[in-house]
Amino acid sequence: MATTAPVHPVDEVPPVRQLAAFGLQHVLAMYAGAVAVPLIVGGAMKLSPADLAYLITADLLVCGIATLIQCIGFWRFGVRLPIMQGCTFAAVSPMVLIGTTGGGLPAIYGSVIVAGLAIVLLAPVFGRLLRFFPPLVTGTVILIIGISLLPVAGNWVAGGVGSADFGEPKNVALAAFVLVVVLGVQRFAPAFLSRVAVLIGIVVGLAVAVPFGFTDFGGVGDADWVGISTPFHFGAPTFEASAIISMLVVALVCMTETTGDFIAVGEMTGRKVDPRSLSDGLRADGLSTVLGGIFNTFPYTAYAQNVGLVGMTRVRSRWVVAAAGGILVVLGLLPKLGAVVAAIPAPVLGGAGLVMFGTVAASGLRTLAQVDFKGNNNLTVVAVSVAMGVLPVGVPTIYEKFPDWFQTVMNSGISAGCLTAIALNLLFNHLPTKAGSADAGVTEADGLPAGGVEEGVQKPREEVV
Repeated sequence: MATTAPVHPVDEVPPVRQLAAFGLQHVLAMYAGAVAVPLIVGGAMKLSPADLAYLITADLLVCGIATLIQCIGFWRFGVRLPIMQGCTFAAVSPMVLIGTTGGGLPAIYGSVIVAGLAIVLLAPVFGRLLRFFPPLVTGTVILIIGISLLPVAGNWVAGGVGSADFGEPKNVALAAFVLVVVLGVQRFAPAFLSRVAVLIGIVVGLAVAVPFGFTDFGGVGDADWVGISTPFHFGAPTFEASAIISMLVVALVCMTETTGDFIAVGEMTGRKVDPRSLSDGLRADGLSTVLGGIFNTFPYTAYAQNVGLVGMTRVRSRWVVAAAGGILVVLGLLPKLGAVVAAIPAPVLGGAGLVMFGTVAASGLRTLAQVDFKGNNNLTVVAVSVAMGVLPVGVPTIYEKFPDWFQTVMNSGISAGCLTAIALNLLFNHLPTKAGSADAGVTEADGLPAGGVEEGVQKPREEVV
């Protein structure tokens, strides 16, 4: 009698009701970050409110399409894991510079299209670099991702950057209330409800925020019912060398960050990322970025905000995130619905964000628990990498006197920490050492002791000398 092969949790399709609830939860977790990029770039270029609204609508539409490509996949495009896609913040500074120094939006979109094509071409090369990401590096990178995101949640808790009442006790109180609701639901509610704890916390927080005057639904009435982004709405793209070079640097940073996100989700879901799937995921990033340049939006990358949600809820199905992609497409086609979601107060998102982003950091610690720190330099690798990753987060202006390309790479705590972790792992665990030294016996393939690996644990090097 034939038996059906078990379906991996990543490939399971939950009932429609759960798909909708889990998917909406992912949308709410990333919405503020998704619309922030067009708001910042458009605001810096002093675009009209109508043009800003158009940028946001186009962004949400392509966010949804990019997420569907990444989760469902076709041919060699898509990592096929629960990965949300959104505009990368690494591109904000270069795009503002390009847009305000004479090139305008056409020059931005020309450089974005070239960067997307470059990511597609470089994806196989990055896929071969996966062997340089042993648990020592991946755990450190995941930890840095979580730490780097916490200030985002902190700004939401205080009321959102630039808000007139930033830091008011009422904002912190609302965020704390949402945090308590999320934790209470996760601890005491039935299994299904505990998995949508973030969604329940946001809904309850919004219900409390409305009578206390935290919300402003004025934008809902002004928004159109239907809006469709057409290719090259702001004019045909132009291709300027300086703009393209700066965006290519952004592309490399995005590929590094995305690799860390893929590995993190692979760890959380039990489906480890291999070189081929990494290449497929990066190739999807490149395709989405090209679509962004065509449809009046910006470069796309995996959203770390949602990595924490996967770990916290333990909902591993990629179809849940695909449902979130579908919701984003609808929001992109119906601006009035998007305006409703945009009216959710920042402190409500902040209370939920503290749990989600903290979960990412905790997942990194869990991965590092597989690593042996006795008799080797692994502690130094983690210490210096975390320090380099936290530096631009704690002191945002530290590199402002450096060249633009350097700022693009190092102002992102994730890319700075990731590059440091890879370099230090190579230095201490891959480079040949003198016979009899503490570093002898390390294999070149994975940076682990030549004595082998038992359940992913690095053995002390003095045991294999």
